[in-house]
Amino acid sequence: MSLARRATPEDAEELVRLRKVMQDSYLGPNPDVSWQPAAAATLRDRLSDPAGALTAFVVERPGGGLAACAVGTIEYRLGGPGNPEGTSGYVFSVATDEDMRRRGYSRACTEGLLGWFRERGVRRIDLRASAEGEPLYASLGFVRTPDPAMRLSL
Repeated sequence: MSLARRATPEDAEELVRLRKVMQDSYLGPNPDVSWQPAAAATLRDRLSDPAGALTAFVVERPGGGLAACAVGTIEYRLGGPGNPEGTSGYVFSVATDEDMRRRGYSRACTEGLLGWFRERGVRRIDLRASAEGEPLYASLGFVRTPDPAMRLSL
């Protein structure tokens, strides 16, 4: 039996809390939490649709709350060679509370998420890895890509 379970709408606030843990770990502490209510509302809405394109897998913390999570979404684009359906998965917000690390929780959550992608027929999955997380993802079969990432913020 896996340590991880699929998240429910009731997990939204804890998922947002863990997202901040992740962001603070690689960006440094940020006191701005103004984004959290909107993020929790979005998660509650998106997690309420079991057939939807976003899900999360979580490990519960003994005594209450969550210890770890991995969130993912399915994106739809025009198909092409090697991906006729045009679906791709994106993994984000993989986080474990600092005092709960090195117990296999992020691995369990990510493996649950990868299983969900397989069930949905997703053949390509992307993520951005921190230096600390890269060994985990490499052990799961992820490889670096030559594609440069670019972003426009409007």
